[in-house]
Amino acid sequence: MKLLLSTAVTVLAASMVSAGPLSALLRLIQLAETRLDTHGAVYFITNEPDENVIMAASINGDGSLNLEKAVAAGGRGLHGIATPNGPDGLFSQSSIQASAKGQVLATVNSGSNTVSLFSINAKVPTDITPLGDPVSSEGEFPMSLAFNSDGSRLCVLNGGAVASVNCFTVDKKLGLLPIPNTLRSIGLNQTTPPAGPPGTASQLTFTPDGSKLVASFKGLAPAVGFLALWDVDASSGALSPAFTKLPTVPGGSLTFSLTPVPGKNAFLSTDPGVGFTVFDLDDASRSSAVAIAGQGATCWSSFSAKTGTFFLTDVATATVTEVKVDDNLKASIVKQYPLGANAGTIDNDVATINGKDFLFVNAANATTIEVLSLEGPGRAKKTSSLSINSLARRAGVPINPNNLQGLTHFIRQ
Repeated sequence: MKLLLSTAVTVLAASMVSAGPLSALLRLIQLAETRLDTHGAVYFITNEPDENVIMAASINGDGSLNLEKAVAAGGRGLHGIATPNGPDGLFSQSSIQASAKGQVLATVNSGSNTVSLFSINAKVPTDITPLGDPVSSEGEFPMSLAFNSDGSRLCVLNGGAVASVNCFTVDKKLGLLPIPNTLRSIGLNQTTPPAGPPGTASQLTFTPDGSKLVASFKGLAPAVGFLALWDVDASSGALSPAFTKLPTVPGGSLTFSLTPVPGKNAFLSTDPGVGFTVFDLDDASRSSAVAIAGQGATCWSSFSAKTGTFFLTDVATATVTEVKVDDNLKASIVKQYPLGANAGTIDNDVATINGKDFLFVNAANATTIEVLSLEGPGRAKKTSSLSINSLARRAGVPINPNNLQGLTHFIRQ
């Protein structure tokens, strides 16, 4: 039996919040029925220059999605400078992030230079509520976020003219509180908004043990891409004064995503200049670059524990590439899955529903979220597609394929 709440497209709540120069009306718009039997939710952002909005869709047992809510993020979006202009305006992964343990959701507001935090209703995950006011990222063009393992800390990567990382304590009443000795400058030599994708920041994450904060950066010829690693003080969360620079491996150039290799001190990193790379943080001799034949711009990645493989998306060819990394960090391509010409596939994420993994792909240019059931290694199949545009426009939420960004999920608890 379906358990539903509210059937109309309605403005449910409105209150003024401080959102920097925007001072936007914080509103929650109900786009469709709220399902009380949901298995979780996926979230992405509109990244519109007038107002950034979080879109929330519930997840059914078969992985299909219901677009339910649009929530003002409390700031503005911004698109980087690119020729030609197209999807992936932030040149990044993890612009919106959920923490399962922390039961919180955070998003960047790149046009306002702020970060916003929300609590997630663990029983009805499309129900999100602001925690505190949006806070300054202490830099320009915030574009990637990283929670630590328990969701008690959040760090942001700024990729504009004032490039930096900065971290916060997650307070369930007050929101984001600055952590002393975490604001660290990065000599990126960029503008606001940045020009790219080459020469821009890409993603921020923690190593699985939480001992280091890692950021990835794309090269601008003749320079190559690199990782920046800061040591993290376990008790205070403070960062080392300077970062350790790890250049990409020979053959790599445009270091993009950072997805941990389970059980290893290593990352799989997409690289639209070649395909992808594997970084071994303990032994650089085991790092490697792997070409994807015919790829155009492979930039985003995620990992499925059920299949033991990684899934990479290419915005230019709209192709998902499945990759296996063995115990010796040798990588190979398992299979490729085309999702349709001009779909503009960007961010992706994997969620486990009823013991089965599903891959969600933000097909920005098509204004859809594509759903693939991961039946086993080499056996992914598209099972459904969520249309974003029509329902959002009915509710007065602007949708621009070039601005849509991010993808993260939360499983009902």
